[in-house]
Amino acid sequence: MITGNPHVSVTRRYRFSAAHRLHVDHLPDDVNQKIFGKCNNPNGHGHDYTVFVTVTGGVDPHTGFLTDHDALDHVVQEKVVARFDHQHLNYDPVFGKMVTTGENLAKFIWGELVESIAPAQLEKIGLIETRDNYFEYRGERQNTKM
Repeated sequence: MITGNPHVSVTRRYRFSAAHRLHVDHLPDDVNQKIFGKCNNPNGHGHDYTVFVTVTGGVDPHTGFLTDHDALDHVVQEKVVARFDHQHLNYDPVFGKMVTTGENLAKFIWGELVESIAPAQLEKIGLIETRDNYFEYRGERQNTKM
């Protein structure tokens, strides 16, 4: 029998489509081509991204829920999906000095959400970019009470 208020995790899935070009401005074109290959196409290329947002915390004894799913969906829709869906990531100001890799995108999504999902805490961000590329980021929590 479980006593107290156990911690659980809940993961929600979101999708958006976006284009990007892997490119470092201060490197010559031939070096960019060597590093990034076909992903350095000057016109960019697109992905259908899937984002997994995992939150953790205690279960509310009255509702049986860890978090309000509708509220979480609203935050992710507003801060991530609406911002990036059908956009070119390289034109977003956040990527002005950062390469639009899946690693950097996962870290950015963490930063956008970490303060916005109370009372739960963000546990990790998962990001599927392609059939073969999955990125996972577990950043530092701003408020660690666990």
